Amino acid sequence: MCLRSVFALFIVIFSGNISAIAAPDGKALFMSNCAACHNPLKDATGPALKGIRSGFPDKEWGYKWVHNSASLIAAGDPTAVAIYTKFNKTAMTAFPQLSNEEIDAILEYADKYVAPVAAAPAGGGEEAAEAHGWLYTVITLALLVLVIILWRSNSGMKRIANEKEGIPNEKEIPIYRSKLTIAIFAIVIFILAGYWLVNGAINEGRQQNYQPLQPLFYSHKVHAGINQVNCLYCHAGAEKSRQAMIPSANVCMNCHKQINSYSGAAEHPLVNAEGKHVDGTAEIQKLYKYAGWDAANKKYILKANGEIDATPIKWAKIHNLPDHVYFNHSQHVKVGQVQCQKCHGPVQEMDEVYQFSALSMGWCINCHRQTEVKFTENNYYKIFEKYQDELKSGKRTGVTEAEMGGLECQKCHY
Repeated sequence: MCLRSVFALFIVIFSGNISAIAAPDGKALFMSNCAACHNPLKDATGPALKGIRSGFPDKEWGYKWVHNSASLIAAGDPTAVAIYTKFNKTAMTAFPQLSNEEIDAILEYADKYVAPVAAAPAGGGEEAAEAHGWLYTVITLALLVLVIILWRSNSGMKRIANEKEGIPNEKEIPIYRSKLTIAIFAIVIFILAGYWLVNGAINEGRQQNYQPLQPLFYSHKVHAGINQVNCLYCHAGAEKSRQAMIPSANVCMNCHKQINSYSGAAEHPLVNAEGKHVDGTAEIQKLYKYAGWDAANKKYILKANGEIDATPIKWAKIHNLPDHVYFNHSQHVKVGQVQCQKCHGPVQEMDEVYQFSALSMGWCINCHRQTEVKFTENNYYKIFEKYQDELKSGKRTGVTEAEMGGLECQKCHY
């Protein structure tokens, strides 16, 4: 009887929480479907989503707008036409795959969204570590001096004892003239010189921490970090082709036709590598000049032949690999499902991007040896039946790229 009561109680609790378990993740849905064009707090390519439901005629209208805004505009719906006109007649992408519950979850997330505040670093941490470092250095030097004093004292007492007993003392040779000292010094110099030469030759052509000056100050911290723009929105080729692609000015203008100034200078000031503050609004104006955009009249400037008076932005390439190395972004991003930060570092925290990783042969091989690929529920790896069976039976917990031929020379070299 007691077992039945416990089972019944479990059923009641589980049933009462089904809705919570199955509730859509509003933030995840927003980031994957809406973040490219919308911001919860301010207008972007599309309107700010926080509190936008108050402007809808009714709840059902909101669902229809998200599922297919073009149909409402074509039907002459006044609210739909007003939004379409206000945002420069930029058509909103249709999302028929989103359910009503998922749309509600996205708008609920936007209504509750609060602008992130940068956390102040805890005081005293770096100062305390630096103080401890100096303390250890002083103690080490003091002990070294004590050892030298005791060694010299011991030698002096030994000489006095020998004189009292009539034992002749050997003539002391200055330490800098000792054959042993000279030999040790020569060996150390030879090792250090060899290390310096070999290490210099190994690092030839590598450029870790390389941070060139760019024609435009583009802050990944503002775009990918604070505004959480998906990397693939700008670098669209990363999951489709070998190259990640550097976006053209047209991609930038998808948002910056509406965003013509940087309003976050108080909370998130832009600072370059030299520590100088950068005017974000002035940088947006530079973008307009490259793109051939007339911000005052909100239209492109045309040449006499009807083409847009635009100039390509000459970005300085940061990440370079030797010509004999083959690297495919889609193989890593789409198939292996490797996060961008794995190779490029915390780009969402960088005002100016620099080469974070060494990108050396040893660095790549170690990654292939240590990193487990997303092996299950991945059609690309279905042909590896042995590993699939071992994972299902519990004989192994994961599969690395090295186990699938990731260390073979022809994998990366022509």
